[in-house]
Amino acid sequence: MFKNLKGKTVFITGASAGIGEACAQAFASAGCHIILTARRTKRIEELKAELDQQYPDIRTLAVTLDVTSKEAVDQVVTNLPADFQSVDILINNAGLVLGLTPLADYPVDQIDTMINTNVKGLIYCTQAFIPRMKQAPRGGHIVNVSSISGREVYPNGSVYCATKHAVDVITRTLRFELADSPIRVSSINPGLVETEFSKVRFEGDQQRADQVYAGMTPLTGSDIAELAVFITSRPAHVEIADTLILPHGQASATFVHRQK
Repeated sequence: MFKNLKGKTVFITGASAGIGEACAQAFASAGCHIILTARRTKRIEELKAELDQQYPDIRTLAVTLDVTSKEAVDQVVTNLPADFQSVDILINNAGLVLGLTPLADYPVDQIDTMINTNVKGLIYCTQAFIPRMKQAPRGGHIVNVSSISGREVYPNGSVYCATKHAVDVITRTLRFELADSPIRVSSINPGLVETEFSKVRFEGDQQRADQVYAGMTPLTGSDIAELAVFITSRPAHVEIADTLILPHGQASATFVHRQK
């Protein structure tokens, strides 16, 4: 089913945990070569070692990267080893949410971190790969991991929702700009996924993070990764533009049926 992916090279941002880590596992199992990037060097090096052991027929590379720095992104992409130079799939996964705060009270550092990571980081990585993918014999595929928050808004989520709305706008605009190229552009918009997401949002408060998923069965990183593999494994003439994936019982960003 995923034979179209075998031998392709996948560049994943935010690969140290959650959806990014699950994408690395899923694409590796499909026979892809994997470039793991994240700020947490130890985590991606451990993941590389795990993938090397599980999948000896593929190549893996772990590179420390802070996507908020355009200079760092350009340097990493330019200096990829020769056998990783041709990247077929870019998974723009790096992103985060900080706080649940009214706009009037949002700390400036949290605003900057979300915008720099969720929006600028995605832009920098996409800019770095578009020229390469245009020239590549097999073209390329850009997959932006967004959120249901890119389609809706909710109280105290103004900045995060704004960043994910920006991802949606960028993705849809790219589809116009790249229509005459061999590059496909897709967006995955998950609902509640149990990763480190809520723990980061609530500054390490595990009990508060657990309450986000109480009384329901949330999605996992693997659920999103399986969708990313499916999207990118379609024939070249098929472009799955946009997907919304929710756990059963979630009907909107804020409406979730919970078992008592």
